[in-house]
Amino acid sequence: MKQTTNKQSRKARIRAKISGTAARPRLSVSRGSATTLLQLIDDTLGRVLASASERELPASEKKKTKTERAYALGLLIAQKASTKGVAAVVFDRGGNAYHGRVRAAADGAREGGLKF
Repeated sequence: MKQTTNKQSRKARIRAKISGTAARPRLSVSRGSATTLLQLIDDTLGRVLASASERELPASEKKKTKTERAYALGLLIAQKASTKGVAAVVFDRGGNAYHGRVRAAADGAREGGLKF
């Protein structure tokens, strides 16, 4: 029998309530120990529309703190979303608390022009 962690339970509970569409994709935040990843996902087709990883940031941004890099990623995903014609998203914090890098990524995406 497989046990689930508290984070997995929170993530499943959140995902049961939200879903992304082509008009309003899901902005998913994946937070690892060292890096952050943002994805725009259309759940109706099961397709990733755009993604932003810390590997794509310029060298000057990579020397900043994790929170500052997450903010820059939010700006980057907002720019990619606008080229795809996406203006509004559903935010998926991925079971993480809404503070630190998760909040910084959301703030960067809002600053870049995405509507939540």
